[in-house]
Amino acid sequence: MAAKTDAFQSPDYFLLDELLTEEQKLVRETVRNYVKKEISPIIEDYAQRAEFPKQIVKQLGDMGCFGPTIPTEYGGGGMDYISYGLMMQELERGDSGVRSTASVQGSLVMYPIHAYGSEDQRQKYLPKLASGEWLGCFGLTEPDFGSNPAGMLTNFKDAGDHVILNGSKMWISNAPFAQVAVVWAKNENNEIQGVIVERGMEGFTTPATHGKWSLRASATGELVFDNVKVPKENIFPTVKGLKGPLACLSKARYGISWGALGAAMDCYDTALQYSKERVQFDRPIGGFQLQQKKLAEMITEITKAQLLVWRLGVLMNEGRATPAQISMAKRNSCEIATNIARDARQILGAMGITGEYSIMRHMMNLESVITYEGTHDIHLLITGMDVTGFNAFK
Repeated sequence: MAAKTDAFQSPDYFLLDELLTEEQKLVRETVRNYVKKEISPIIEDYAQRAEFPKQIVKQLGDMGCFGPTIPTEYGGGGMDYISYGLMMQELERGDSGVRSTASVQGSLVMYPIHAYGSEDQRQKYLPKLASGEWLGCFGLTEPDFGSNPAGMLTNFKDAGDHVILNGSKMWISNAPFAQVAVVWAKNENNEIQGVIVERGMEGFTTPATHGKWSLRASATGELVFDNVKVPKENIFPTVKGLKGPLACLSKARYGISWGALGAAMDCYDTALQYSKERVQFDRPIGGFQLQQKKLAEMITEITKAQLLVWRLGVLMNEGRATPAQISMAKRNSCEIATNIARDARQILGAMGITGEYSIMRHMMNLESVITYEGTHDIHLLITGMDVTGFNAFK
């Protein structure tokens, strides 16, 4: 399939660029140019073949997309959260799977090692993860425990200078190629703790998940632990309970709130350009009321979401963002993106289902994005609990 030129133009109906610093705009421009040059020409082919483009790992590391908010002394970018959000927006504009690779590495692997790890763990793992020399993954979800991670069965038992880890994790992005896994498991007191598992440890395997119709260019797999000996120095020393993994998920959900918006922008821009070029009944279809209705609603929802995630980024920078606020933004961006993808597909008619355009790929990817890191319904209930004070989970 011949690669098409990526002529994406970013919508900015309310002049939000005026709220961004020059550095933030430069970060966005750098990642946008990377996506246009390295991702857009190849991603359709990889998605059609359900293959992960392994070369992007080093590229993302070189560009600073891994752990951009991690301090520079550990190889991170030392950037603010709006810069991080803009990076995720541009990567997902290319493909949700590419953004997932970066989200997992930064928010779910590097963040907990930096926040909860020992200084030795930080020095050992963070620079290699930041550079893309190593790829990491995050093990929380299990075959029988998704929305309810407290019920996890994966556990470890004390065995002197090491522990013995048993159990399995499922739906793990990056698993088949990861050198490092941050795994959440129960100790002998039934307390959840984080442990760092390395590829090559005996009894640790990462079978790939096949047959996905979504995130086809992303590597997904299982983590299987069969009496794996893990040194005690690989256990996070400072955090117990669900607080650890949930804080990681808040960071990742924040990135998704920007990322899904990138997919929405790509679908909108594709539909807008097509509506100006596609002629039916002797004029461009963009001149018909029903197509204008779709496009007007798309740009309205994108603009509202842009304002929401920008404000959330300000609160993140100030250390004031709540998990419930992050849930609201993640849920909203995913919802508007899935709706916009479907409406954009309709504007393109039959062309919308082909790989010549990005819309159907985005639509399929977003079916995962709306579910992972907290399902659509769970985020709704988090907001409901926050505003009423009543817990609907029990």
